[in-house]
Amino acid sequence: MPRFEVITQIDASPERVFDACLEVEMHTASMAGSGESAVGGVRSGRLGEGDHVTFQGRHFGLRWRLAARVSGLDRPHSFVDDQERGPFKRWHHAHHFAPDGNGGTVMRDVIDYAAPLGPLGALVERIGLHRYMVRLIRIRNRYLKEVLESS
Repeated sequence: MPRFEVITQIDASPERVFDACLEVEMHTASMAGSGESAVGGVRSGRLGEGDHVTFQGRHFGLRWRLAARVSGLDRPHSFVDDQERGPFKRWHHAHHFAPDGNGGTVMRDVIDYAAPLGPLGALVERIGLHRYMVRLIRIRNRYLKEVLESS
């Protein structure tokens, strides 16, 4: 099962970064390039433990829906979202936030996922899905960094 981590330093407190990462509007704005919108569950505001949200967006030229649940939350240190329904066989995204010692935050995203369709899915992972997913998380994090550091 593929796994990757993305580490991002943000010049904002862990509390601000943590809260921003749970804002539905922050997610959809960060994924504007794929036209993501919240179409089910909590559609606006800040998600909390146990909350469900369904995002819809266009990736690889196709419209996808991913329904996720916040399955664990320890403000301002970490939270987890897990796919309940969607394009992946498995999607588990752990978000970690630690003070950087200078008033900022080291944000660490740890993603474990698996494509569906057995061997065909494994081939898709190798030929581009993994690289695409890492890029999406980096785009999201650059957006968060820009917004949080400018306000």
